[in-house]
Amino acid sequence: MLHPSYTDLIEAVNSDVEPGEQPVVQSRYSIVIAASKRARQLIAGDKPLVAGAAGKKPLSTAVQELYEQKVKILTEDEEPEIETDFEVKERTPEEIKKEFKKDFRKDRKEFVGHKERKEYKEHKEYKKDSKKDFKKEPKKEFVKENKTETASAVTAAAPVYEEKKELHVAVVTEATQKICEKFLQEVLQAMGMGEVTIVSSIDEEGALAIEMSGDNMGILIGKRGQTLDSLQYLTNRVANKSQDGYVRVKLDTEDYRKRRKQTLENLAKNIAYKVKRSRKPISLEPMNPYERRIIHSALQADDRVSTHSEGEEPYRRVVVTPNRR
Repeated sequence: MLHPSYTDLIEAVNSDVEPGEQPVVQSRYSIVIAASKRARQLIAGDKPLVAGAAGKKPLSTAVQELYEQKVKILTEDEEPEIETDFEVKERTPEEIKKEFKKDFRKDRKEFVGHKERKEYKEHKEYKKDSKKDFKKEPKKEFVKENKTETASAVTAAAPVYEEKKELHVAVVTEATQKICEKFLQEVLQAMGMGEVTIVSSIDEEGALAIEMSGDNMGILIGKRGQTLDSLQYLTNRVANKSQDGYVRVKLDTEDYRKRRKQTLENLAKNIAYKVKRSRKPISLEPMNPYERRIIHSALQADDRVSTHSEGEEPYRRVVVTPNRR
């Protein structure tokens, strides 16, 4: 609701009219036109004629001036005129409406433009800060190289692996046999094995085969032949220290090596059967080189599986993998 009201404004404007004279303003339309003209004058730079106009809208100030009779409407022909020091150009309502739309578009454009510029500036600063965290990677330069030079460079850079020399088994002398037998006797006595018979011979491969027999030989074998393998390793070192050339020693008791070989061959066949069915590789438990050779030899003829060794001693093991069809 307008304060003061249209009725109050009409009465205030017509307050100076003598009885019997024609009123200056007779309709709300005249009040609206007069207030609009005065508001435009205030916008153009005219000083307000009422107190407390600071911070108010020009139209509200114009209405207050009309109500307090600070400005006077002189005539009411088609449109009322206001007594001011400024000459106001008369405009039709269509022109006023058109100018209002133009000003509105201009203000909106300035506001939106300012908002977009602000957002763009913030985005630009964000991108600038983001680039600080990431260093630009230098471009990789690709240089064509001569094939011959590249091949030679690869050959030079590649590690050189020396081929493992094949060890030729030396002829075992009688002295070496006696030294090994004496060494084993002393070790077994230190272990408290009691009376143990030791017989040595040269097998068909030229290796020194030593057979031991006596009571409680299971203790000498140990878990999965570990004790027997350790004793064989020590005897092998003693034999190779006693003479020139490589001497291979095979230590056995109660046909353990033969029985272990049969067990490993059966294990290899069972593992190969599982690999064929599942089409997935299977790793066996860690084994010494002698037992790994048994697994490799047992599956060498099977074209559906292949074997290879992985890991480092003493945890090196055989892996059985299926072959692609």
